[in-house]
Amino acid sequence: MSLGTRLFTWLKGEQVGSDEFGNRYFREKGIEDVSRAKRWVLYNGSPEASKVPAHWHRWLHKTTNDIPASGPIAVKPWQKQHQPNLTGTTLAYRPPGHQLAGGRRDKATGDYEPWQPN
Repeated sequence: MSLGTRLFTWLKGEQVGSDEFGNRYFREKGIEDVSRAKRWVLYNGSPEASKVPAHWHRWLHKTTNDIPASGPIAVKPWQKQHQPNLTGTTLAYRPPGHQLAGGRRDKATGDYEPWQPN
C-alpha cells in the first residue's frame, strides 16, 4: 500500500466491512449522498483484484449501495474455492504445443482439407 493511499484512508476513510480473505473495504466519510462517495479496498497481502468476492465487487463498482455482510458467505456446492491469478508463474495453464510446455503438438489427424478457390 502506498503512502498516499494510507494517508487518504486515515484522513478520509470510513471502514464499512471486510471479507473472508482479510481485505478491508472503505468509503469516503462526510459525503451525504453515499452513492457518490469514493469506495476502495485495502488488500490483505499482495494487491490482487481477483481476491475481491463478487458481492464486494458489486459494491465497489457502485452496482449496489447495500453494504455486504462482513465475513464468509454461504457457498453453493458448485462453487469453487478462490484460486489466485497464476499468469506468469510456472503453474500457469499452457495448452498443448506451447513452447514452455514442451513445444510438441499432436499430429494432424487427416480431417483437415484446405480451401481451394474455384
